[in-house]
Amino acid sequence: MTSPGTAPPDTAPRLTPARPVGTPAPAAGAVRAVAPRRVGGPRRRWDWVLAADPGLGQLQAGWRTLVAMVTALAVGHVMARALGIPVMTGMMVGGMMGLMSAFAVAENTWQRLTRAILWMPIPYSAVLWLAAELHDDRGLEISLMVGALALTFFLARFGPLYLLTGMMLFNGLMVGMMANIPAAMAGKAFAVAVVSAAAVLVTRLLLCYPMPREDLLRTQRAFVVEARRVADAAVDTLDPDADRQRAVRRMARSLHHLNVTTVTIDGRLAQPEVAADPHMAELLHRHLFDAELALRGIGRAVQDLARLDVPPPLREAMAVGLVIARDTPLGSAQGLRPAAERIRRQADHVLRLPDGGSRQAETVELAYRVAHLLDSLAGSLSHWLALGWSSPESPAKVPFQPTVALERDRPAGSAAAAQRVLAARSGTSWRRAVPFVRAPLHAGIAAAVVCPITDAIDPHRFYWGLVGVMITLFGTNTTHERLRKFGHRMAGTVIGAVIGVALLHLVGPGHVYGTLTIIVAGLTFGAWGMQRAYALWVVGLVVALVQLYGLTTPYEGMDHLLGERLVDNGLGILVATACAALVFPLSSRRITKEAERGYVSAVDGLVSQLALRWEDPDAPVRLRGAARAVDSALFQVVSLARPLVRMPLGVRGRDADNRTALLTTATGHARALAAAADMDIDLAPRSAERFALITTTLTCSLQALDRSLATGDPEGCWHRVSPLTRELAAELDTAPPGPRASRIRTTLRELAALDETLAGYAERCGLTVHSTSPTGMASSPMERRTQALVAEWSVRPATRATAGSGDPAGIVTPAAVPRTETASAGGTAPAGVVPAEANPSAFGGVTVAGAVRCALHPAGCAGWVTVIDARGKRVTAGPVRAGRYRVDGLRPGSHTLIVSAASHTPHAKFLYVPRTREAGHVGHDMRL
Repeated sequence: MTSPGTAPPDTAPRLTPARPVGTPAPAAGAVRAVAPRRVGGPRRRWDWVLAADPGLGQLQAGWRTLVAMVTALAVGHVMARALGIPVMTGMMVGGMMGLMSAFAVAENTWQRLTRAILWMPIPYSAVLWLAAELHDDRGLEISLMVGALALTFFLARFGPLYLLTGMMLFNGLMVGMMANIPAAMAGKAFAVAVVSAAAVLVTRLLLCYPMPREDLLRTQRAFVVEARRVADAAVDTLDPDADRQRAVRRMARSLHHLNVTTVTIDGRLAQPEVAADPHMAELLHRHLFDAELALRGIGRAVQDLARLDVPPPLREAMAVGLVIARDTPLGSAQGLRPAAERIRRQADHVLRLPDGGSRQAETVELAYRVAHLLDSLAGSLSHWLALGWSSPESPAKVPFQPTVALERDRPAGSAAAAQRVLAARSGTSWRRAVPFVRAPLHAGIAAAVVCPITDAIDPHRFYWGLVGVMITLFGTNTTHERLRKFGHRMAGTVIGAVIGVALLHLVGPGHVYGTLTIIVAGLTFGAWGMQRAYALWVVGLVVALVQLYGLTTPYEGMDHLLGERLVDNGLGILVATACAALVFPLSSRRITKEAERGYVSAVDGLVSQLALRWEDPDAPVRLRGAARAVDSALFQVVSLARPLVRMPLGVRGRDADNRTALLTTATGHARALAAAADMDIDLAPRSAERFALITTTLTCSLQALDRSLATGDPEGCWHRVSPLTRELAAELDTAPPGPRASRIRTTLRELAALDETLAGYAERCGLTVHSTSPTGMASSPMERRTQALVAEWSVRPATRATAGSGDPAGIVTPAAVPRTETASAGGTAPAGVVPAEANPSAFGGVTVAGAVRCALHPAGCAGWVTVIDARGKRVTAGPVRAGRYRVDGLRPGSHTLIVSAASHTPHAKFLYVPRTREAGHVGHDMRL
């Protein structure tokens, strides 16, 4: 999955997809014309950056800050000299335009960007004059700062432009008091602000032009990178000599990052100017959903295989297939199907071995699942790329509708749940005003408490306490989040102070340009790191401020100054946290419960849409969108369930982790259910009635759980529908086999699993759990488990082992492999036959080297060679440079060499390495 190029036919027949007779070959470059190269281009060295920062939002924030600050400081310096005002004043006024445009203006259309940036100088300059007029009245000056901070939080409810206005009012008052700008200079300061803002706008339009469509494509590229990481982690997990726990942990991390990236793509599709065609956006959402589901299924299957004894030929087939899945160019995604077929043939062969059906049944079933999911992945990627830049030929039934909210280009956290709790408690009389005045009251009261204390500590810098109040209340909704931010602020301040003082001594006094460079670099680093960790932003900010303080403060007084700043900031944070906990408080537990209610509501929406989908196939239903809403709700629950301090296992308070784990499992079943059930179906009347009973009962149980979470009183009960679901599955087993029957069984199986998982969650919430026992169903737990196992095994393709005799085509076994010519020191050897090795350590490693050629690249192809041995272990890998490759350390036996090139599908070649007492060299050329 590295490039959209179209590969020529592969010379390895069992790894090349067969084209039906009479079907014309695809034109060269046909896929290249529709697959965006930014998404599916060849593997790049900087792909890890996209994986760490989908859409490059963090890098864009850093670059935006660098451009804006350099422009604003330069224009402020030039304007100060032209207007005859102090250079420091001009740079402070202009620098604030650059700083706020970088941090507070992130619009994705040039019209909104222009409106916001050109509006900034007006409120800013107005309060500069007001601060100058009130400079002699200390009490009124402090009161005005307190009021401006409260006004900022009040205006934040009305939209980004109002929030920007409040921030510019507060910053204008702060700069006016810091710089002591006289009233006579207010007009010139306004001119500096206007010209600086206009210059920042021009440079941002030239160097940081908003391109939401390109951002979406970068996020899609991040999906491709994460998909390759999942496949690579799967290969490591299958390694028989790997650390199993470490490999499973790596797989879990890869699957988590893949899910975050896919949910982020869904969130970006809802942003303006990204998806002009809502039907095309819906198809993109569907295919990416299916691709993620296939990759997650492969990951889970491989994790299960890691604990089993997998026969070496089957392990090798799966390892080769996963390497092919990792390296297949996007434009040749259909090339995954031959790899899947090879896994199936090898699984069939294992099943036919004596006692293979009973001893290796679970292993074979998981191998079949990996093959099926590789087929599903090939179809999803092919359909996704077929969209390209043009409108789809067969539009979706319904247009795309947003189900994921983003905060700083990441799935949203606790804000939505906190707003719902606040709205529920503010429904009558005067309490209707609480959502509007709650945050301003917190800010105003906290500022009124902090200002007298910080003013007594240092009258010239009392605003440091106000900054602590402001940063605490912005972007936080619970006491845990505020205390976590306190920890980040304190740690970042200490680290930034150490680095800043060291740089200050290194540059020394009088080097203005060096000081300005460090200031800009610090703010740029902070802007880049803000989305990753708040402490990184604080480090960059304090490094920049230390250089600024160094212009007016002696070096020996810097420690006292920074310690004072740390105390003032910390005091502001703690007072603001206390005010938020005492004035119209919102319990963290209540917000967490509301987030869980949101999750239950999302599952209820999925079940309702499932019932409508099977009742009325023409209904405008978005099952995958409903499942993605469940994903988004899970992110909110996880963000709130994270404790302030992680306690060791076995300590009280682990129930939240267990509940979150149950919801995470339920989310996986919800995804699989949505993908399997999204089909047109016409059930018999009796089956339709039973299915309606299942969905109605499940909906009633979800509503009972919702009431329990809302009131805190565990009334009602959860009625398990899994017995009904298994009974319906048993009735439908008489239907003719086929893809539709398989999807129906998958739907019912996932529905039963979802019900069982949520029943466990409901039991932890205090609800009584009852089983719905249908007629003819066993009622005891043992009988239910027995029937469940029988129903599960009844759908397994065990009959595959009964067809024909002999080795299946394509299986490499000692009895069935013909003698083919291989590159070896001795000439020919049976391909794929592993010789007996009495003492492997007695043999030296063999080096294999040769050329890689193709008709399109006579001078040689560039790519990568991966070596898989007969046990399925990835032995080594090496680059192909200028058409030559070299891999070292191969042991005697049969190996599979997989060549991955940017413009070709992966090419697999068998190689037999003979025994040698000394390290030998084997020449082996390959033509793609």
